[in-house]
Amino acid sequence: MSAEELARIAGALERMAPAPLAAPDFSAADAFVWHVSPDRLHPVTAVNRVDLSLLLGIDRTRDTLLQNTRQFARGLPANNALLWGARGMGKSSVVKAVHATILEEGLDLKIVELQREDLPSVSRLLNHLRGAPHRFLLFCDDLSFGHDDEHYKSLKAVLDGGIEGRPENVLFYATSNRRHLMPRDMIENERSTAINPSEAVEEKVSLSDRFGLWLGFHPCSQDEYLDMIRGYCRAYGVDIGEDRLYAEAIEWQATRGARSGRVAWQFFTDLAGREGVRVV
Repeated sequence: MSAEELARIAGALERMAPAPLAAPDFSAADAFVWHVSPDRLHPVTAVNRVDLSLLLGIDRTRDTLLQNTRQFARGLPANNALLWGARGMGKSSVVKAVHATILEEGLDLKIVELQREDLPSVSRLLNHLRGAPHRFLLFCDDLSFGHDDEHYKSLKAVLDGGIEGRPENVLFYATSNRRHLMPRDMIENERSTAINPSEAVEEKVSLSDRFGLWLGFHPCSQDEYLDMIRGYCRAYGVDIGEDRLYAEAIEWQATRGARSGRVAWQFFTDLAGREGVRVV
């Protein structure tokens, strides 16, 4: 093959390769979403979140996460956090609400959302965050790993950082319905079929151990469910009698077959719409 042909091939490959990500403009927003193909940080000027004071029934976990985040924003030691437990109990909501509270306190903290399927690109993202003059909360919602899923290996770059170490200005928060980030049947299956059961799942299960802070979210009681709705009513000025609220809220939860913060918000959204009250 001639030198001219090699040059043409090299030129074609260069044109096909995605352009490297330019230095992000972190002044554009306090929140970003990481995208790949091509790599880019998309600024989010209006974050979908609720006020921290409206997250009821999770007081201890809320306050613990807030203190941990405040320490990090102030340049003090802080732990990566895994928020695990029942669906709809405010795991992702509390992360976004805590971030807003930190900003209200006048501290500089950016939040960057990373999708689970984009974990293999996390090392490239960290390279962009490492040298920036800001502190970053890297957030992955609904994190879990299934059979033959190798994405968990990429996550170790965030939690352990390899030879370079995790960037001092980056902290990682994840939410999951699973305490060990993998299905229980997968754990039991690998234990029962492996030559050395104790080692079969150690690598994957130990991933959750790398989070210094575990915060559990558990199903709420009926009283907590009703208190959440009352809190939304007070915050948004919806005036409803106690007897009516009780009857309609209990009927709503019965039709859903569950109680949670999400169900409480969905009921309140329906109630506010019927009462002609706008929820912003």
